[in-house]
Amino acid sequence: MGPVKVDVPSPEKFLQKHSKEPKLADKKPLKKLCDDQKKPRVPLRTDHPVMGIQTKKNFIKTNAVETIMSVPKKPQPNYVDTRRGDKQLLDTSGLVPKFTNKKDYGQTPEYLIKRNEEVQRAQEEYDAYIKERIRQGSMKQLSDEERDAVLQGLKKNWGELHHQYQGISVVTDTTPKKYRKERLETEMKQLEKDIDMIERHKTIYIANR
Repeated sequence: MGPVKVDVPSPEKFLQKHSKEPKLADKKPLKKLCDDQKKPRVPLRTDHPVMGIQTKKNFIKTNAVETIMSVPKKPQPNYVDTRRGDKQLLDTSGLVPKFTNKKDYGQTPEYLIKRNEEVQRAQEEYDAYIKERIRQGSMKQLSDEERDAVLQGLKKNWGELHHQYQGISVVTDTTPKKYRKERLETEMKQLEKDIDMIERHKTIYIANR
């Protein structure tokens, strides 16, 4: 019974700073090894330099032969664009007619030739289809007189609608006025599309019902 008896530590074994931290290995040997690998060995006092080594190569003659046999470098063509003498490369300036000296200059590219052939082939197939439909009687081509009559009729209808549109009051404060204005604008836009289509196409086909 009573408190546990524990040995009291000696006053001489007090806790010191950083005493519980793990201790690393000594870095001095590793540093010394690295220094020995990087730096050359310091010569001793008894070491003598290597002397008496000579070469029989004639550097003057060798340099002269290499200079004579070398191909001279061509200077790059430049142009000066300022009065202070600023130079620019001539090849990248666009002043040299490079493309006019090409073999295929002025010729139609191959991709355009193929595209034109495809368009021509599609047009031929379409013309053959139209001829077959006309032969069967299921399609009819409008004559020039009929085309002009349709075009004049569309323009006349557009003129009448435009006259009605100009007669609308400026203030559209009621629902009927707004509805009438929107209806006239829609019909006029549709007539304008039809007139433009007929004017752009000289040949028009219609289906027989």
